[in-house]
Amino acid sequence: MNKAIFLDRDGVLNHEIYDYITKIEDFEVLEYQIPPLKKLFDEGYLLVVITNQGGIALKRYTEDTLADMHEILFNKFEEQGAEIIHAYYCPHHPTVSGECECRKPKPGMLLEAIAEYDIDPSLSVMIGDKPRDVEAANGAGVKGILIAPDEQIDYEKVKAVLAGA
Repeated sequence: MNKAIFLDRDGVLNHEIYDYITKIEDFEVLEYQIPPLKKLFDEGYLLVVITNQGGIALKRYTEDTLADMHEILFNKFEEQGAEIIHAYYCPHHPTVSGECECRKPKPGMLLEAIAEYDIDPSLSVMIGDKPRDVEAANGAGVKGILIAPDEQIDYEKVKAVLAGA
């Protein structure tokens, strides 16, 4: 089985603007996150993005724009020798689409990734900047780490959580 670092996107991998990022020019990758994640990648952890993108349902941006943002994100990681294997996203918004199983705090996206990539939840963590990220992780049997928006990921803290500390 594989082990993974699940990552929220906005506020963890790119700059949090406290609104939907609707344009490519507003999508700013937090490149200081790459070195600690590359260390984990080099240790055999899969890097997987788990992100709510309700702005799609609200028609604030399109799935094509989202794909362009994710291509930028993936390329920044590849330039530094790390690979994000997949970006799972929930395009729904409760005010438009009603309830779904994928929107965090529900664990649907994590469960899909766990099944698709044969991931052992007990060997994995989810890093997010909102309590719903940790709640989704816990719902999938994954440990959650809550950081402040745009806070640098602490490699040692991630390793301590993975070790059960």
